[in-house]
Amino acid sequence: MSRNKKICVIAMLAMGIFSLSSFIGLGIAGISVVVGIALFFINRVLEKNAASDNGLNIIAISKNLKDKSIWLWIVLPLIMNGISITLAAMFLPEFIERVYGRTEFTVSLGTLLLLTLQIAILALGEEIAWRGFFQKQLSKWLPITPTLILTSILFTLGHFTFGNILVVSYDGFFIFINSILYGIVFHKTNNAWISAISHFIANLFAIIFISFL
Repeated sequence: MSRNKKICVIAMLAMGIFSLSSFIGLGIAGISVVVGIALFFINRVLEKNAASDNGLNIIAISKNLKDKSIWLWIVLPLIMNGISITLAAMFLPEFIERVYGRTEFTVSLGTLLLLTLQIAILALGEEIAWRGFFQKQLSKWLPITPTLILTSILFTLGHFTFGNILVVSYDGFFIFINSILYGIVFHKTNNAWISAISHFIANLFAIIFISFL
């Protein structure tokens, strides 16, 4: 195994460990995103990837979005958020409180422009880390289906907080499903900008919807 591959494996293991930190009350799961972003750019330099192959091709955004077949996958997470929030409003209002509580310290609901900017930055950061780095590297060793599942399990665990088991399970289920969808978008485009767009519009819709509720 080359030095670069060893570095990537160590970074991926670190991301997994940090994602599990919430289970022991450390609350440092966000460091996994920082590690993923850092290694994405380090690996980009070490492998000397062409812009079209590095998983973050801003030039290809227009081309990717012109592909009508990708739009269903881009919009599906937004639809899933609409379903989860609507069902929760009717049957599980504790879920609404949980999601609001999880986001109120990371985004500002006072200013729409600031809210939009914060959600965009968070979505892009998570997509670079989990799709642009982790999923892309893992797919070199595993077929795409187990790659999507393992990446999404760790992504979901990274959002874990203690609470009512029903609410936690409900929350985790929809985070997992959306992560799979973001992973599919990335797999089809090899562009974290596009999965970040999907992530961004889904999260913005969810937070605005919840704030109205």
